[in-house]
Amino acid sequence: MLNRAHGRSPWLLAPALLVSSYQSLAEEVERWKYNMTEGVTPVSQDIHGLHMEMFWWCVGIGVVVFGVMFFSMIVHRKSRGVKPAHFHESTALEILWTVIPVAILILMAMPATKSLINLYDASEADMDVLITGYQWRWKYDYVEEDLSFFSSLSTPREQIEGLAPKGPHYLLEVDEPLVVPINKKIRFLITANDVIHAWWVPALGVKKDAIPGFIKESWAVITEPGTYRGQCAELCGRDHGFMPIVVEAKTEEDYRAWLQEKQAAAAAVRELTSKTFTFDELYARGEEVYNRSCAACHQVNGEGIPGTFPGLKGVGVAVGPIDQHIDVVVNGVKGTAMQAFGEQLSEVDIAAVVTYERNAWGNNMGDMTQPIDIYNHKQGN
Repeated sequence: MLNRAHGRSPWLLAPALLVSSYQSLAEEVERWKYNMTEGVTPVSQDIHGLHMEMFWWCVGIGVVVFGVMFFSMIVHRKSRGVKPAHFHESTALEILWTVIPVAILILMAMPATKSLINLYDASEADMDVLITGYQWRWKYDYVEEDLSFFSSLSTPREQIEGLAPKGPHYLLEVDEPLVVPINKKIRFLITANDVIHAWWVPALGVKKDAIPGFIKESWAVITEPGTYRGQCAELCGRDHGFMPIVVEAKTEEDYRAWLQEKQAAAAAVRELTSKTFTFDELYARGEEVYNRSCAACHQVNGEGIPGTFPGLKGVGVAVGPIDQHIDVVVNGVKGTAMQAFGEQLSEVDIAAVVTYERNAWGNNMGDMTQPIDIYNHKQGN
């Protein structure tokens, strides 16, 4: 994508584009479309229709205004000997240029009001999904299905740090997409756990602020199977740009199959809580969990970011008492950017990441913890 963020004009990149392949050039042109897309829901299509209607209203008004202006400038110019007319304190003219704009605004407000009423009507939904924003991931709760999971950025750190070529969905890919059925009215209940976020998926016509302590409503009926991507649209902190949204719309049959698979996987994870893992199993799983959930702040090498995020390599909780380490991961640290991961990660994942942090980067504490220990800690035992 052409880089305006660094103050470089797109025209400066023209030589590079000329020597690029036709396919690459076509992709750039596709990305730089000027109009909004219609989307795949009745709401998004209604919004697009309203947008185009207002656009043509504005075009018509512009044509009339500029037409009258240029006609007056050409036909009634001084060089033709035309004497200027005087309209000072003309009641008729005052009424005319007041009534006409008011009438236009009323005509424009009628379809806009109809669209807004439809946009806010989330009643009679077929299913509810509670969406909770965290720094910097989303949690999805399927209210009627007793299923919940977190969705985090899955773009490899190597791509983010410029060590590997960027993929086609750079910063717009997640490990767990929100999966929903098509042709069902889905009510989104949107809130946040820490700061203000915003759940925005353009193709669905949904953009709602996620505010702690409040639940906002929105809805969508997706008519076409596919993958639809969005982002957090509220500046929510350091990794705001690393908080994508991916929605996968499936047929009813495929959705039910996915739901059964996810519920079975969740039950399997709950069973793992009572299992005793080996050190190698915990270490390997912990590395994966750390890179997914912790490396953004504490860095892959565990050195952190001086002055912002503390390091774990040879210092801090990672080389202190293990009970304190568990408590920090489970409950977070108030007044700091360290979040409480007790709800965000399973007991298995917390046990794994604690074990990994205490033995990675040369810490070599030689100890480990089991999922049942994390469960007991959460229960206050």
